Amino acid sequence: MKFKIAEISDIDKVLKLHYKYQIDSINEEDKKDGFITTPFTKEQLERLINEEHGLFIALKNDEVVAYVMAASWEFWSAWQMFAHMIKDLPNLEYLGQRLSVDNSYQYGPVCVDKSVRGNGVLESIFDFAREEMSKRYPILVTFINKINPRSYEAHTRKLGLEVIKEFTYNNNNYYELVYDTSKKLTL
Repeated sequence: MKFKIAEISDIDKVLKLHYKYQIDSINEEDKKDGFITTPFTKEQLERLINEEHGLFIALKNDEVVAYVMAASWEFWSAWQMFAHMIKDLPNLEYLGQRLSVDNSYQYGPVCVDKSVRGNGVLESIFDFAREEMSKRYPILVTFINKINPRSYEAHTRKLGLEVIKEFTYNNNNYYELVYDTSKKLTL
């Protein structure tokens, strides 16, 4: 398995994996094992790569089998959900500091193909992305829809993310989680 920061040439492979697990296109039987709610376009991924260097991938036999997206709040601010989270950042405290767009970034979505789940791929790609993003931000922030218990379990039990608050947005209930990016994951 090879982990790397994605390049423009990887976008089609990322979108193929993304489409397989995105809520609007996932096979119904796979939903119980987790899903991704946010759709992405090729242009958005180009911006994520070119402007943020924030698309991290795992390759197996030249196929993308996992990805993590991570970027500044400025990048994510075009989506209403993230704009809502940005407004609330100053109300949150972690590691003895108020959260802000300067000391934190938005992690996720993350996707791991079911063919490689349970083999440490999530932990490895998370730590690879965390290490890269720690050069710019001390705090990771993310959210998980409460109807996605598999993602919640993976992020809290396997990765050690902490719930900082719970919130409702657009009639959905979410956990908001944080992580200290200086903390290497024990693999």
